[in-house]
Amino acid sequence: MSQRQIGRELGLHSSTISRELRRNATSDGYDPEQAQALSDHRRRTAWKWTKRLPSMIAAVVGRLREEWSPQQISGFIAPMAGVGVSHQWIYSLIWDDKARGGDLWRHLRQPKRRSKHRAQAKSAGLGKIPNRVGIEHRPAEVDDRRFIGHWEGDTVIQGHKQSGLVTLVERRSGYLLAARLPKISAELTQAAMIRLLKPRRGAVRTITLDNGSEFADHEAVSKAVTAATYFCDPYCSGQRGTNENTNGLIRQYFPKGTDFRQVTDAELRRVVRKLNDRPRKRLGYRTPAQVFLGEYSGALDTAGAALIA
Repeated sequence: MSQRQIGRELGLHSSTISRELRRNATSDGYDPEQAQALSDHRRRTAWKWTKRLPSMIAAVVGRLREEWSPQQISGFIAPMAGVGVSHQWIYSLIWDDKARGGDLWRHLRQPKRRSKHRAQAKSAGLGKIPNRVGIEHRPAEVDDRRFIGHWEGDTVIQGHKQSGLVTLVERRSGYLLAARLPKISAELTQAAMIRLLKPRRGAVRTITLDNGSEFADHEAVSKAVTAATYFCDPYCSGQRGTNENTNGLIRQYFPKGTDFRQVTDAELRRVVRKLNDRPRKRLGYRTPAQVFLGEYSGALDTAGAALIA
């Protein structure tokens, strides 16, 4: 069974299964008794003294009361004491203190705004996507990457959505399609996706998307190319890992702050072609273009086979 199937059987997320295997499996496989022993040992030895030492907590609290930000405290303490805590840990200390009736939160520069932002962030975007279908309903075969036709989509944006790119990456081959967006909107995004995918609709079976509101018109794309669309869990970009990695490669050529309104279509095509013609180790040093176009045309007889070298 796949990790996703095991997760469904146990009522757990597939990431939980993956972490359990990574932590507790050995070269001989996974043995539950041995896994429990390893887990018990870690719990017995996981006393993080740097975070529990009263003097460390006192130093953090004292600087909070001086109106230092958690980031300033984290950055200052590490070189001074030789050990440190992250700013996220300091925020946890503040909110735990508040739950017990403490007043540390009052010393933050924007005490109300942060908590409001955190609450809103959990549900941001999801309500703006009509008829959203979660990734948990996506066919398990998509995970195997044995056949072309399963795509991941996202946007690469400038600043606060002034302009950007819509990117689509085929999961098996890593083949990239991209189009410029003079402004980020659902209408322009779905039109660009249809323009990119329609000439290749014979190799489009599913599309897994980010939860951004620019994908609100996903049903129009689905209808145009006869494909099912699915959406990742919130803040789980790893569920579109191929797309995320490719977007990172794109940033080599278009760094953060790039105004995509000033980028020409010819410049974008040149970058896409470069990435599609770059050999990949997991493809046995074939290029994404070789694998995608070869299997789509039938010239490359590797469909259904594992391509990891």
